[in-house]
Amino acid sequence: SSKTFWTTTGMFPQELIIGFPKCVKINKVAIQCYLVRTLRIERSTSKDPEGFEQCVEKDLQHREGQLQMEEFPLPEFQATYLRFIIKSAFDHFVSVHRVMAEGT
Repeated sequence: SSKTFWTTTGMFPQELIIGFPKCVKINKVAIQCYLVRTLRIERSTSKDPEGFEQCVEKDLQHREGQLQMEEFPLPEFQATYLRFIIKSAFDHFVSVHRVMAEGT
């Protein structure tokens, strides 16, 4: 929902895990967030959210008063879970407003 968002509790790192009903092929991930400095995306193909491996890590640009909109083109891979780790931020609290994964 565009009317909701997830916010951190003030210390870093923080993580958010998204699970799919089954293993899917993903070729792009996009995120809309606020005040995130360093973001890492990991994936797992396990039945349970474990055994994650790093896909990408990026330092995001600060956009005062605006959402950060980042796209991560990824080689096509399979995932049952995606873990978003906010390693650092531009402030004490950050928010994640939307996460999108494209694939089949």
